[in-house]
Amino acid sequence: MDDLASLDATAQAELVRSGRASPVELVDAAVARIERINPELNAVIHERFDRARAEAAGALPDGPFRGVPFLLKDLDGTSAGDPYHAGTRFLRDHHYVAEHDTWLTARFRAAGLVVLGRTNTPELGLIPSTEPEVTGPTRNPWDPGRSAGGSSGGSAAAVAAGLVPFAHAGDGGGSIRIPASACGLVGLKPSRGRSSMGPEVGEAWGGLVARLVVSRSVRDTAAALDAVAGTAPGDPYAAPPPARPYVAELGADPGRLRIGTATTTAGVDTHPDCVTAVEAAAALLSSLGHDVESSAPEALGEDTTGPFITCFGAWTAADLVHLGEMVGEPVTADGVEPGTWAVAEMGRTVSGVDYLRALDTLHGLSRRFARWWADPAEGGEGFDLLLTPTIPEPPLVLGQFVATPDNPLQGLFRSAAVVPFTAPFNITGQPAISLPLHWTGDGLPVGVQLVASTGREDQLIAVAAQLEAAAPWADRRPLVHA
Repeated sequence: MDDLASLDATAQAELVRSGRASPVELVDAAVARIERINPELNAVIHERFDRARAEAAGALPDGPFRGVPFLLKDLDGTSAGDPYHAGTRFLRDHHYVAEHDTWLTARFRAAGLVVLGRTNTPELGLIPSTEPEVTGPTRNPWDPGRSAGGSSGGSAAAVAAGLVPFAHAGDGGGSIRIPASACGLVGLKPSRGRSSMGPEVGEAWGGLVARLVVSRSVRDTAAALDAVAGTAPGDPYAAPPPARPYVAELGADPGRLRIGTATTTAGVDTHPDCVTAVEAAAALLSSLGHDVESSAPEALGEDTTGPFITCFGAWTAADLVHLGEMVGEPVTADGVEPGTWAVAEMGRTVSGVDYLRALDTLHGLSRRFARWWADPAEGGEGFDLLLTPTIPEPPLVLGQFVATPDNPLQGLFRSAAVVPFTAPFNITGQPAISLPLHWTGDGLPVGVQLVASTGREDQLIAVAAQLEAAAPWADRRPLVHA
């Protein structure tokens, strides 16, 4: 109880189960931390402290995280009775309040989590840095002049600073993994279809989006995945079910795995610190008994900018239509940022034929990637995991993504250099995890990414737990910390 800010969600849940703390005590302590630290970070933008205290004092579900304080991202799902703005001026000015929980939110609640509020996000999650016009930038706890990443930057900053032990996140091109890298956290993007997007949609962004959490420990990520995994009636995708609970992979022997590494991809100059991070992680994996070699799918170097932007524009245009339907009034250029409107304008020129052909191109890329993981007997190369930088740069200085009327696509162009290692695995639907295994000489976190074949989150969790035990990060503290 003396240092709740340093305890992960599993440890806080154990305090409740053992009777050493009550849910109300955990919630009150987290609220105090948010009130003290959040003004420096701008991570939490919608507070529901009174409702959270009342829920904590009531009959909470007896789930694995009963009484643990939690934050929801202000995107990727709604919570009944709470504001939901998706980073937009449009929904804020209409004072939009959600009428129901999405199914993922309901599963978080069923796990016993107590929601304290919602976290900052870039508008519609379109760029990998959390600095929306409507609420202002979220600052990185390791260096407040730098970005906490995006689009789950508010959640990542709150977790890294010790405000809550973990928080909701979503990933359509790296939006769980990029903030995890920037803030020194664990960030797992699950396989496509691992959890439900309902009830509003069957898929988001053509199946690229997956949702889970950012956390400070592998065990919290594993337990969160156990709590929310599973399809719901009508879902269009279903990931292969695990052989056993994901928490059973913690400390389990994953066997001797064949792991390929890559630090470069077409058109991107990888920062030396990010190269060093991968090289150090590769050496550590070798010392743990894995076979590590320089190899990656040939498709990693393919330029898919054209078909991706075609789909991206169409998705953005459709998102704006949906926002208008939510309040009964169409979105205009005044309701969103110049970059969002420019991307949507591109999307409005895309025909149905153009969209489907672009999507087919992305599906073809997925098949070329999959061969690298496939069994040699089936024409594959037989690798188990791929190791890369999460992003090719250390945490980014704030202000690089700001779009203006004169240069509305500045954010989109800058984003392209940030996501070359993350976005391909949204396209393929494979699970990928960012781990905080390296820090720069200036003390900034640099994540490395491990990618498994579809449905193999079990491998990622087992190997991530090995790495966490061999090179622990739990005692590292950012400059701004509760």
